[in-house]
Amino acid sequence: MAKTIEILAEGQGELIGWHDPDENRAWVRDNKSRGLIDKRMSVKDAVGRFVKDGDFLAIGGFGHVRVPMSVVYEIIRQGRRGLTMAGKTAVHDIDLLIGAGRISKVECAYSFGHELRGLSPAGRRAVESGEVKVAAEISNGGYQWRFLAGMMGIPFIPTRNLAGTDTFNKSSAKQIRDPWSGKPVTLVPAAYPDVALFHVPRCDQYGNAQIDGILVEDFELARAARRVIITTEEVIPNSEIRRTPDRTAIPFYVVDAVCEVPYGAHPSLMPYQYYFDENHIREWMSLAKTPEGAQQYFEKYVF
Repeated sequence: MAKTIEILAEGQGELIGWHDPDENRAWVRDNKSRGLIDKRMSVKDAVGRFVKDGDFLAIGGFGHVRVPMSVVYEIIRQGRRGLTMAGKTAVHDIDLLIGAGRISKVECAYSFGHELRGLSPAGRRAVESGEVKVAAEISNGGYQWRFLAGMMGIPFIPTRNLAGTDTFNKSSAKQIRDPWSGKPVTLVPAAYPDVALFHVPRCDQYGNAQIDGILVEDFELARAARRVIITTEEVIPNSEIRRTPDRTAIPFYVVDAVCEVPYGAHPSLMPYQYYFDENHIREWMSLAKTPEGAQQYFEKYVF
């Protein structure tokens, strides 16, 4: 006889980016090719084709590390509006997008600080004024589990975290009674971003992307997202990728665009290649204290 799952508590946050796993599987089947197709294009073309107004956007890397800034700039240039962003480990990228008026909603883990450098001037101002809505909150680990569920094609991941916290209360998670042990367990819903953006050290023309250093959530995110844009320091032959297949963190069949952009993570750090540009970050944080200063930055560096 079927048993009814007992729901003990429900977070009050908005459910962002969830799809029925079977519906998402059908979308991927109908819209993604598994062929070895040359996916090289400009960043301008990639954003024009795959980033739409109102999309749910997620960005790979971590904080100021390995961030695909060239795509962030192009989203600003092309005037995308009404984007919702996964504020998983977002720092410089989300602050610029908010400062340019491109983001209207955030699901927040860590979104409004520049780590040891201080709070995000544009992001904080936009949230306090109501220009940007924090629709839900979650932990960094919770976001990785959301992407893991999306990657696995299941509706949620069970975890023993979050329960009893304000983060749970402001999330879209639910707490149920485990039907085996009778103890509380938290269900974190899957997330399927409309577009995910990554910057990697090397990639072939088909989209097999290798990452040096810590993957953070990129393994799961690339497989959960519906569209994937890769920017890379260099495009290398597929034969070189095949020499070290264990380094390939993102496989070709999830990738939609490959854009060769040397120094495409600037001013963030690219592991083993170049360091943070602290002067540039400091300039943004100084200018972005006012809307007029942020616009001055965009005119100088983006437009």
